[in-house]
Amino acid sequence: MTAVPAAAQLATAASSHRGLTMTLFGVFVLTTLGITVWAGRQTRDAADFYAGGRGFTGFQNGLAISGDYMSAASFLGIAGAIALFGYDGFLYSIGFLVAWLVALLLIAEPLRNSGRYTMADVLAFRMRQRPVRTAAGISTIVVSIFYLLAQMVGAGSLVALLLGVSGEGAKRWTVVAVGALMVVYVVIGGMKGTTWVQIVKAVLLIAGAALMTVLVLARYHFNISSLLGAAADASGKASAFLEPGLKYGTSGTTKLDFISLGLALVLGTAGLPHILVRFYTVPTAKAARKSVLWAIGIIGVFYLMTLALGFGAAALVGPATIKASNAAGNTAAPLLAQELGGGAGSTGGAILLAVISAVAFATILAVVAGLTLASSASFAHDLYANVIRRGRASETEEVRSAKLAAVAIGAIAIVLSIFADKLNTAALVALAFAVAASANLPTLLYSLFWKRFNTVGAVSSVYAGLISSVVLVVFSPVVSGSKTSLLPHSDFHWFPLENPGLVSIPIGFLAGWIGTLLAGETADPAKYAELEVRSLTGLGAH
Repeated sequence: MTAVPAAAQLATAASSHRGLTMTLFGVFVLTTLGITVWAGRQTRDAADFYAGGRGFTGFQNGLAISGDYMSAASFLGIAGAIALFGYDGFLYSIGFLVAWLVALLLIAEPLRNSGRYTMADVLAFRMRQRPVRTAAGISTIVVSIFYLLAQMVGAGSLVALLLGVSGEGAKRWTVVAVGALMVVYVVIGGMKGTTWVQIVKAVLLIAGAALMTVLVLARYHFNISSLLGAAADASGKASAFLEPGLKYGTSGTTKLDFISLGLALVLGTAGLPHILVRFYTVPTAKAARKSVLWAIGIIGVFYLMTLALGFGAAALVGPATIKASNAAGNTAAPLLAQELGGGAGSTGGAILLAVISAVAFATILAVVAGLTLASSASFAHDLYANVIRRGRASETEEVRSAKLAAVAIGAIAIVLSIFADKLNTAALVALAFAVAASANLPTLLYSLFWKRFNTVGAVSSVYAGLISSVVLVVFSPVVSGSKTSLLPHSDFHWFPLENPGLVSIPIGFLAGWIGTLLAGETADPAKYAELEVRSLTGLGAH
């Protein structure tokens, strides 16, 4: 069977079972909206809206972190990357998982002890409030929008597949619908509603991935070697499919791109705003540590299962069929679900396709809600309350501005994502990681562990990391110069790497160091001592 007829059959099968698919989608959306409305009634003040009242246990927050982290990039993008590039595709999984060690060892406990609602609370603790909060707020919003793009692209690809529609109009309306839902979740439910949606989504995603993993392994009598061999044969690349170099390694540039990607993934997690705010939802630093430990376990199991999903898609569906459906590979997991259920046109295939696609859609909704909440909270708490109103805004005004910001950020993400549908979701998320690792992580580490670090150093680090990473992305092959670029018919790229981390991360660290040394101001040693005691012991923590 050739790729094009297979894709056409998939579209026909999806359309013929549209009622089942939409019913499952409707059940999930109504259930999560119910949770959101219930949580909204429990939200009484800013602490409830931003941090869920700090009442979640380590296990609950670990599940929510997993739900926040295992995004469309994890489920759709990584499965597609493995199906198309074999070993090199799995490098995304490794990077996403190893990154948690940095968050656990360096960030989780000090951040929970030192901050209140946002990353900027830590940065501004011993520095001048307005410039630091402005820089941190802008960085948070930029990183969140990059990450939101990946989720929106995943949503467009997924629903276009399910409805059997190839036109751009269907994808655009899907993106608008996802954006509207995420705004509703944030505005009504705040952190409590978002957290419970993420917990439900994490359970569904792990269950769905586990079911598909068992079904894939059962096809090969639970012999992993047979699965890998079948995937290599179907790929047309033979043993090269199971070896490094299919995507990264054919030239010096691609090897550097791999190093850049690895740096961005490993260092970026500890700077992602929507992950950092999750540490504020637990009552103590001990619970924050437990959250990360639970998250590492849950996420680790999931990423092991992506091996079966990706190689299973390569073996049972085939790279040609996957590319015919979506050039970036974002539909590999749903296509695999249909094949495992009995193939195109079968009732079993339609049911499993609908179930797994509903889980993937749940994944997208939960993550975009978390991202929108993090960015709108940063705007309201950092930019509006502390920069524009200079600390004179009431809690009611602050929360109202956060809700308005959620609407604005949702609108921006919708408009941008309409033009990014040809990009792989895992690659888009890697760009968000690069920006977070370049702008946020250096400033956080310097602030927590360098006594001499001052306001000029903090502002220099954030802006240098942010501007360098965004500029390099704009002039990279991601935006122009190839068929899968954001602007495929233009070519103004001069930066050869797809991920800017290799250059922009050192720039962020270097700018913070140079800015601190050249600044005329001297850091307050008493404030640093207070921050050090608080970050290590929790004394005085909110």
